[in-house]
Amino acid sequence: MTIVGPDRPGLVDSVASLVAEHHGNWLESRMSRLGGQFAGILRVEVPSESEASLISALKNLDARGLAVVITPDTSGPMVQAQPPRFNLLEVVGQDRPGIVSQIARVLASYDVNVEELETECASAAMSGETLFKARAKLSVPPHVDVAEVRRKLEKIAEDLIVEISLAELKTS
Repeated sequence: MTIVGPDRPGLVDSVASLVAEHHGNWLESRMSRLGGQFAGILRVEVPSESEASLISALKNLDARGLAVVITPDTSGPMVQAQPPRFNLLEVVGQDRPGIVSQIARVLASYDVNVEELETECASAAMSGETLFKARAKLSVPPHVDVAEVRRKLEKIAEDLIVEISLAELKTS
């Protein structure tokens, strides 16, 4: 499910309480405050006999200013012949329009999936100029040449005047 609305204390508690009241299990989530808004995506597991009542209770959060979108997981487990490799991409440079777009286009052209992405703009320590910073966890298909992806990213980094690093993430 996804939850979006004006940030305030107790939002996570209100959702977690509803999940617990309906005998659900909180599996995983990513939540953040951005520009005064709360945004979260989460996965819960709930007994089938409690599913409808939990969905109804979560929809009632709309009245408290939260938009809730519930998408049942009916896909089943994914089976892959070879597991993907994970890489960490970091980008730092003077902020300008199009940085995310150009990098995302390169990644998509190689079927690289952006699993997680965090970006921010911050004031540079010495100059005070606005710096763009990004950190992404990437899932790279086994058939993709990571060195080729790196070369392509480095080429656009020159054009964008940003620094890019791409490093393999060790999985346990």
